[in-house]
Amino acid sequence: MSKQFPSSSLPRVDAFGKVTGETLYPGDITPDNLLHGKVLFSGQPHARMVSMDLSEALAVPGVVAIFTAKDVPVNEYGLIMPDQPVLVGLGSDKPYSDISRWEGDQVAVVVAETEEAAEQARDLIRIEWEPLPIVDDMLAAMKDEVIVHPEMGTNILKHYRIRKGDMAAGWAEADVVVEGAYRLPYQEHAYLQPEAGLGYIDEEGRVTVVIAGQWAHEDQAQVAHALGLPVDQVRIIYPAIGGAFGGREDMSIQIVLGLAAMRLHERGIERPVRIIWTREESIVGHHKRHPAIVRTKWGATREGRITAVSAEVVMDSGAYAYTSTKVLGNFHLMVTGPYEIPNAYIDSYAVTTNNVPGGAFRGFGGPQGTFVAENQMNKLAEVLGMDPVALRLKNALREGSLLTTQTPVPEGVSIVQVIEKCAEAAEWHKPLPENGRSVFSSIQSLPPDTTRLRRGRGFACAFKNVGFSFGFPERCEATIELHGRAEIERVVLHHAGADVGQGAHTVFRQMAAAALDVPVEIVELDMSDTATSGDSGSASASRLTWMAGNAIRGAAERALQAWKDEDRPAIGHYRFVPPATEPFEPETGRSRPNFTYGYVAEVAEVTVDVETGHVHVDRVICANDVGKALNPKLVVGQIEGAVVQAFGYAVMENLQVKNGRIQNPYLSQYLIPGIKDIPDRVDSVILEYPDPLGPWGARGMAEMPFMPLAPAIVAAIHDATGVWFDELPLTPYRVVQKLREHGIS
Repeated sequence: MSKQFPSSSLPRVDAFGKVTGETLYPGDITPDNLLHGKVLFSGQPHARMVSMDLSEALAVPGVVAIFTAKDVPVNEYGLIMPDQPVLVGLGSDKPYSDISRWEGDQVAVVVAETEEAAEQARDLIRIEWEPLPIVDDMLAAMKDEVIVHPEMGTNILKHYRIRKGDMAAGWAEADVVVEGAYRLPYQEHAYLQPEAGLGYIDEEGRVTVVIAGQWAHEDQAQVAHALGLPVDQVRIIYPAIGGAFGGREDMSIQIVLGLAAMRLHERGIERPVRIIWTREESIVGHHKRHPAIVRTKWGATREGRITAVSAEVVMDSGAYAYTSTKVLGNFHLMVTGPYEIPNAYIDSYAVTTNNVPGGAFRGFGGPQGTFVAENQMNKLAEVLGMDPVALRLKNALREGSLLTTQTPVPEGVSIVQVIEKCAEAAEWHKPLPENGRSVFSSIQSLPPDTTRLRRGRGFACAFKNVGFSFGFPERCEATIELHGRAEIERVVLHHAGADVGQGAHTVFRQMAAAALDVPVEIVELDMSDTATSGDSGSASASRLTWMAGNAIRGAAERALQAWKDEDRPAIGHYRFVPPATEPFEPETGRSRPNFTYGYVAEVAEVTVDVETGHVHVDRVICANDVGKALNPKLVVGQIEGAVVQAFGYAVMENLQVKNGRIQNPYLSQYLIPGIKDIPDRVDSVILEYPDPLGPWGARGMAEMPFMPLAPAIVAAIHDATGVWFDELPLTPYRVVQKLREHGIS
């Protein structure tokens, strides 16, 4: 088996089909005899259903069936805990399933001959609701005056602690103390492809759902549980996936598609059902990046050594748990940054409200924690009169450093080298060059007013877990078949890992070829079908290349041994299990939270129009340790994509939620970056410090470039104007208001 990896920017395996339009996404798949489904949302942030009348809806010509809560065998689901009804309504044996806790709760699925008939019938379902008090403020929710889930007894979904060292001694040793209060916003995933899928019964009698997701086997388990079926009676297939970013980890229409297929089959109707959400339905109907409020205090010596950090994190979990406990865990760990902190006192809370649920989104908790930590570091540097890079290098994690969880950081720590290489690439210690200056006009019909433009540069860095954390039983399976006679002529790789647009399947193919030492052209892929592949785990947590690579290497070794033993076809199956992690100890937070990390640093160069408050990012320098660049072009693509998405989070994207309802559920109102908004230039600095446990030394990397950009931009704006910003997004109104408060115009 080959021990070297021939890095190559091979074209993506899906490139031709996507460019030509031949590739089918779930909403494109149109089998014969197709039925159409529409989902009815409750529209109620907090209310109890009193009655539901389907008579008018059922009378619409073309309506085949309407399914409600009474039709769901086990009316519950949830990744962390089964706290959400599949359908809110009457007739379910699950307690409290008649209560809508979120406007996006689903209450009925209409199946009809046409989309128009399904939509008309959906709008004719008559429901009487008893309003309940809406809990829409996370700080107020902590008082438990109204409990969203009575069975839980409290709105505090999770409380994590860190108690490390001697805080009194840490504060006594500090020569300077910097306090901060930060507000972090929602962010909508805004992936290209809204939720869509098919449900049908396959040739072996399995309930089959064809959909875009991130973890086929978890989808399978969730659907099977809700439908009361054995897992092997449910099949999940992922065709092309139009983006995910964590937004497809939780259920959207998987269960209701399976429910419709199963119930129609029971009525003797053997027809597939397709549901396609509109963009508005997508924005209302799936979770968001968690908003949060953080208060923190950092102390340091005159020489720049951090002595103590305290923080209180309050994160809005929304109406249901989703992955909030995992997101909070990352937030809790990363709110102190990639630094060795001798004394730390941290309390972090996930709080239930009637708002849109928070869930996984690129970096899941890491960007929020990084924003706090890196702003604090930059403010400390200002107070101390130190260079921000020098301050970071003085405190950065090194081999053997203890995390705030009181255990050593896993081997392969490279944050020092990453900081140094980023500063070098940005020529940090030289004046900001004039040739990079952006001359722009906030109002395109007017010429630029250069007297109002201010330019600045900022630095930030981060670390991020690779893989699932806090004791989760990580695993990833791969199966390889070798076909041929005297020589291997054909290879088939079976793997369930989802390619959500990041190019995973291309790299899988490259890894299989490298592990077997065969030409990549003879490797065929059988991907993302629970009927043909073992559990891969999720395409999230920057884990898929790292985990899949180790699984593929193991499967290749076993297949080669079978080939050597003259088995034909030679088949190798391998289930990779990484080193175990540990949950936070409840009182002190002591744990081994992760088995490895990724490291990143960024410099942002910006131009600020102090008259209008517009922020233009001229250049981003991103240094990312990828361990081994298996496909360098894909790495660059992930860096650039993450930077653009992080720019949106930092500067533009402004989801408004009031009284539990999203106020701007359209892309005409929720603005994401367009081609004229994004940074003028992104310099990707690919660093390769091998991860000791990674396949060929590779690290996960796709989330890391997102994490430090917002604080780097804030530092650059401060460099340009002298003003700090502690709340995102940096919309023109917010920027100009703060500038005016400081007398800048």
